[in-house]
Amino acid sequence: MLCDLPCLVQESQDAGVQVMLADDLPEPGAVPAAVSRTAYRIVQEGLTNARKHAEGQPVALSVAGRPGEGLVVEISNPIIGRPSRTPGTGTGLIGLAERVQLAGGRLDHDRTAAGRFRLHAWLPWPP
Repeated sequence: MLCDLPCLVQESQDAGVQVMLADDLPEPGAVPAAVSRTAYRIVQEGLTNARKHAEGQPVALSVAGRPGEGLVVEISNPIIGRPSRTPGTGTGLIGLAERVQLAGGRLDHDRTAAGRFRLHAWLPWPP
């Protein structure tokens, strides 16, 4: 699935989102399938949230990792206006946290000192 990351980024860009991708994976196809699917889903949810809650704002996306060290996915975007009152707000992150936990990883999301929303995940990548 991470092999499809460029297509996912392109879909967001086609929808008007400026995505700055930093991809530091030596070989995306070497990431175990379950980890790859979970990471792809994290990126998908993060880009969707940015489109919904920070329309027109640039999104920074980084994916990095190595066998034995784990896989790190981070997505951030500027926080604009007030928190969204869209029905279901936050339910995607709850489901994502459960998925990451089942994979043996960690998911955090917070507001940075620089005024950005940050979604950060670590997933195990066995040696």
